[in-house]
Amino acid sequence: MNSLGTDIFTERETLFVEVILPLSLAKNYTYRVPFDLNDQIAVGKRVVVQFGKHKIYTALISGVSTTPPTVYEAKYIIDVIDAEPVVTSTQLKFWNWMTNYYMCNEGDVMSAALPASLKLASETILILREDFSDEIVLTEKEEIIIGTLKKQQRLTVNDVSKLLGQKTVYPIINKLLEKELVLVAEEVVQKYKPLLKSFVLLNDFYSDQENLKQLFTVLERAPKQLDALLAYLKLQKSNLPIAKEQLLEESNCGAAALKALTDKDIFIIMKRPISRLAAHDEEFSVNFELNDGQKNALSQIQKSFEEKDVVLLHGVTASGKTQVYIKLIEEIIQNTDGQVLFLLPEIALTTQIVERIKRYFGSSIGVYHSKFNNSERVEIWNKVRTGAYKVILGARSAVFLPFQHLKLIVVDEEHEPSYKQYDPAPRYQARDASIYLAYLHQAKVILGSATPSLESYYNALQGKYGLVEMKERFGGVQLPNQQVVSISEETKRKTMVSYFSSVLIKDIDLALSKKEQIVLFQNRRGYATILICATCGYTPKCVNCDVSLTYHKSSGKLHCHYCGYQQSSVNICPACGSVHIEQKGFGTERIEEELKLLYPDVTIARLDMDSTRTKNGLQQILTDFQEKKTDVLIGTQMVAKGLDFDNLSLIGVINADTLLSYPDFRAYERSFQLLAQVAGRAGRRADQGNVCIQTYDTENRIIKQVVNNDYEGMYHDEIQEREKFQYPPFSRMIFLYVKHKDSHVLDHAAFTLANILKAKFGKRVLGPEQPLISRVRNLYIKQIIIKADKHTAIQKVKDALKETLTQFNATKEFKGVFTQIDVDPY
Repeated sequence: MNSLGTDIFTERETLFVEVILPLSLAKNYTYRVPFDLNDQIAVGKRVVVQFGKHKIYTALISGVSTTPPTVYEAKYIIDVIDAEPVVTSTQLKFWNWMTNYYMCNEGDVMSAALPASLKLASETILILREDFSDEIVLTEKEEIIIGTLKKQQRLTVNDVSKLLGQKTVYPIINKLLEKELVLVAEEVVQKYKPLLKSFVLLNDFYSDQENLKQLFTVLERAPKQLDALLAYLKLQKSNLPIAKEQLLEESNCGAAALKALTDKDIFIIMKRPISRLAAHDEEFSVNFELNDGQKNALSQIQKSFEEKDVVLLHGVTASGKTQVYIKLIEEIIQNTDGQVLFLLPEIALTTQIVERIKRYFGSSIGVYHSKFNNSERVEIWNKVRTGAYKVILGARSAVFLPFQHLKLIVVDEEHEPSYKQYDPAPRYQARDASIYLAYLHQAKVILGSATPSLESYYNALQGKYGLVEMKERFGGVQLPNQQVVSISEETKRKTMVSYFSSVLIKDIDLALSKKEQIVLFQNRRGYATILICATCGYTPKCVNCDVSLTYHKSSGKLHCHYCGYQQSSVNICPACGSVHIEQKGFGTERIEEELKLLYPDVTIARLDMDSTRTKNGLQQILTDFQEKKTDVLIGTQMVAKGLDFDNLSLIGVINADTLLSYPDFRAYERSFQLLAQVAGRAGRRADQGNVCIQTYDTENRIIKQVVNNDYEGMYHDEIQEREKFQYPPFSRMIFLYVKHKDSHVLDHAAFTLANILKAKFGKRVLGPEQPLISRVRNLYIKQIIIKADKHTAIQKVKDALKETLTQFNATKEFKGVFTQIDVDPY
């Protein structure tokens, strides 16, 4: 169907619209437009449609024509919601590319792209906002809805329809959402709040010198309160905001004196959002100057952009890449009035860097990620669409925003696996998607990393991307001093203390004596990785998945890290009745417990999935570490995600072998990236940091390459292996997962499908085989891999695969079998 949204139709002409529904449908549906709505129709607007017998949905117009569908009679659309399109024509092209490239349905992309209140359905639940205002002028029907919500707290769209006695209630609900009076219940998630810090202000009344003199007289009887006032006036000379902790430290007056001054309205305590960056972040003053290395990098990037659309910035950790990005963003905004998308892999990272970027671009910057509530996401969506936001800082979902004048995309830490969406569809890679998005907007892309992905570095060396390198840390700070300790040698010599080598213990003692902070890295959460009966070898397993359960001491239960199943811990073997149950392996919980026994007076915190489940868990842990309330932070790979602390001098890797021994062709690349990034957290300011890597395999080449900071050596070794065995970037991979609750049905289905595919693609098809975890959530899984070399026309492979799967899924024999496609699965 043609997208004829710009054409003018006569009032009495019969129009048909192709719409995208927020459902995983193989084809888009066509609806008929009532004559009285003809002049309101345009591509990118939302319409209310009935789909199925009773369900009502908000669909998106993707095309307009005068041709009716031939296979079925088109139903009428019920109403048009928007006065202006909410989705741009460029976005629809992007969605279409994503549908074809990642082999999903357009409804999947729509569901991922649009905030919930832009895709209302009849079952959508509405609730009243806690902070709603009674002063907003409402229409009669809006008042009925709000009045009912005050009494019964929640209404579905169907309920609203019955309440008002009319079918077309979507425009009314849309107005309530715009007025920020109601929320969509599915989207009422815990909002990710910025880090708030308490600052002290002197009441304006005492800015008058006479009033201040009188205050001194009054406070003569309260010496501690007077100390606080004098300290405040001293600190005020720096013209910087005065933090509560800073005033308490400077005056030594005590919290009671400060509270007394607050109760008397002499001091006012204000909470303000602040950056989680180091307090002594001098190099990020507003009018910063680039050093020679940064100037050189900026100049090379600009020169590369003349010929290339994508440039890879390979800079060591703490080399000052962010300042280079800022200069590039500044140029775009000043010279072109364009928009910039700044992608970051993690929300934790986003909160760290947002204030840094905000310092330069103020109100023209927006932050977008899935932890924001729905009303905020819609507001950001609209501000991007109208061009009010010039810079968008976001996680991978930010690629879906309706940019009008996109000129630059920055993908920071481009190697991060977090850019890949695994479930649900579309299973896209935000880094790759952003390159196509930039192509649609004729924009430029900069990929930044200290440890680039092999594909990006390969593309740069092949001349497909530009390559710019920064090999020195900002301010001449040296890279951390790294040493490798053999766990087996220390065990033989009996110098291991629990999980800590004598070298690591000595380093910890030294750091603590200097009042410096420490991060310990162990890539396993929980207490014991596995429980095993020493008599018969029984191991507790998940009832839904083929994995052993992990023991968590904090809950006293065994947990499945795949489906969330929990059961009580085992003290007596249910198989043989033995009481000899042993704990094997160890996670962050165990490290924390052992360290507390060795250092009872040291403040220790844990940063992993378990400790950050609460609403403000993550930010509280980071805040305490930033404010030096925590001496040691023990964490999983979350600690490698770009955290930046000025007092952190020691990194300890408890056991590097858990990374290296993972059965995957990317294990060595990922191990190098993770270990190099963890090591890069140490000594980012004045003094050189220390890194202690404990391992059984001290001769492993990856360990040596990490210690020598030899990315090029790692790349050279890995790329030879990849070429020899035809792995990416020398081939393209599509993973096909076949799932069923019955393992026998699954075996038959998977072998049948694999044989059909082998007849079409020959040796390019591998499998079926069991993946590492062969059953998850009671579904057995088989994996088929399609591995196409560079010379294969990949689109033809995808088209043939789609056709095969359509026929396979339509076969009655395999009715209950699920198939799931993952293109570029890494």
